[in-house]
Amino acid sequence: MSNLEDKPPEVVCEAARGGIEVMTPREVPLGGPRAMSVRRTLPQRARSLIGAWCFLDHYGPDEVQATGGMSVPPHPHTGLQTVSWLFTGEIEHRDSAGHHAMVRPGELNLMTAGHGISHSEVSTPSTTTLHGAQLWVALPSSARDAAPGFEHFAPSPVTGDGWEARVFLGSLLGTASPVSTATPLLGAELLLGAGTELHLDVDPGFEHGVLVDTGVVSIGDVEAKQHELAYLPPGSQRLTLEAVADARLLLLGGPPFGEAIVMWWNFVGRSHEEVVAFREEWMAQLAGGGYADGRFGVPVGNELAPIPAPALPNARLRERH
Repeated sequence: MSNLEDKPPEVVCEAARGGIEVMTPREVPLGGPRAMSVRRTLPQRARSLIGAWCFLDHYGPDEVQATGGMSVPPHPHTGLQTVSWLFTGEIEHRDSAGHHAMVRPGELNLMTAGHGISHSEVSTPSTTTLHGAQLWVALPSSARDAAPGFEHFAPSPVTGDGWEARVFLGSLLGTASPVSTATPLLGAELLLGAGTELHLDVDPGFEHGVLVDTGVVSIGDVEAKQHELAYLPPGSQRLTLEAVADARLLLLGGPPFGEAIVMWWNFVGRSHEEVVAFREEWMAQLAGGGYADGRFGVPVGNELAPIPAPALPNARLRERH
């Protein structure tokens, strides 16, 4: 998914310490006259990263007849991976590395931008309701200039008394995803029946985030309600979740990232100059009203006009080491 804000804020992302925090999202329109909107919980002023997770959009249930659904034309990415996870609906993905795939409920689509990629995402004509999450993972210096790629994985559900889980990245509850990542990560969808208390053995070196899609979840002495994101610092070997009401949530995690990154529009870089260069290379591909090949390539079979980059802010993009 693209960040379609006209004036996207520049974000300097650094892992922070502290106790459990509960964050509320802000509404961001995806564009167009009816503008399907998403709820953005990462990045925020107070927190920009949970492990390497650096961007979290959560949307729906969105009635496609009313909003037009998702229609995101080709746009560029560098230095990150996109993680697409749906609860309802279907999205068609096309990228410049030659991948054409469908995003379906309960199935992971992970796109690695690396050195550079462009892609489009459009909800299918048969989709009446769209509901899911789009997340970004920052790539470390050792992997951020790698070749672009794409992986798909449909995890089998793991069940217990009052709960069900699908682990799409990392390992949890005795099951593991085969999808490789540049830094250790955890990503799982959990369904909890009202009154269910689930004890999870987790890596004490990980930060964790609990995004509540539906219901209310108690985490220790803190409650996270629908659409809220709870942050848990490293240090615990056990995480206990209790569903106050029937709940669906995403559990995300990873060790503190350890690198400062500059994130602006759809680029993850390390300096002002680098982000400016990314933007110039994208706009060069769009020069003259066309869509030429270049660093970000051209998606296979795409018929939509690409998205021009917004203007950079007047101030220098900050770097922090």
